[in-house]
Amino acid sequence: MATHVITGAGSGIGAVVAERLHARGDELYLFARDAGRAKELAERFPGARTLVGDLANPDRLSWALSHQALPDRVDSLLHIAGVVDLGPVGDLTPKAWTHQLAVNLVSPAELTRLLLPQLRVSKGSVVFVNSGAGLHAGPQWSAYAASKHGLKALADSLRGEEHANGVRVTSVYPGRTATAMQAKVHQQEGKEYEAGKWIDPGSVASTVLLAVDLPRDAEINDLTVRPGF
Repeated sequence: MATHVITGAGSGIGAVVAERLHARGDELYLFARDAGRAKELAERFPGARTLVGDLANPDRLSWALSHQALPDRVDSLLHIAGVVDLGPVGDLTPKAWTHQLAVNLVSPAELTRLLLPQLRVSKGSVVFVNSGAGLHAGPQWSAYAASKHGLKALADSLRGEEHANGVRVTSVYPGRTATAMQAKVHQQEGKEYEAGKWIDPGSVASTVLLAVDLPRDAEINDLTVRPGF
C-alpha cells in the first residue's frame, strides 16, 4: 500500500486523483487549508488522513506540520492545488502577485522541503501539476504565468538535486481543463463557460497517475496535455 500526500484534493483534478487512489486502497494524506475543510475531506474519503495548513501562508507551514502526525514515508507528493487571478500588469496589485506566488510556487517548494526526508526513504515521486501558462505567458496572465514558470524551475532543479536519491520529479502541463478554476477564468475573461469544450479532469488525473505508477526503471520529466478536440 503506497502513501500519497495530495494538495487540491477537494475539487477538480485533485479530487479525481484522490478518488482513484482511495478506490485502490492506498493511504492518503490530504492537505486542507483549515479544520473545516479537513473535516469535509475526511468525510468524503473515509480512512484518509488530513493535514491542515494554509498554502497562502508558506511561512507558517513548517510550524503547522510540526504539530501534526506526518507519514514515515511518502511514495508520492502531488502538488495539485492552485489559484488564478487574471489582469493586465498595469492593474495587478502586490496582493494579487503575492497570493498567486505563495500558493502556486512558494508553498509547493516548502512542502517539498519538509517532506523530502520521507520521499528519500521511499524513493518516491513528486508531481507538480503546472499549466500551459508555465510554458507560455499571454496577455492578462502575467502573475499566474510567473508563478507557474517558477514552478517549472523548481521542478527542474529538484529533479537534478534528488536524482541520486532516487526521487523522481514530474511536471504536468494541462491545457484548459473543465474545473471550477476554469469557470472562474472564463468569468474573468468575460466569456461564456462550456465545460464540454475543455479537457475532462479525469484525463489529466490519468497523466498524473501514469507518472506515479511508472516502473522504477524510468522517469517522466514533463507531460503536456492539450484538448483533443
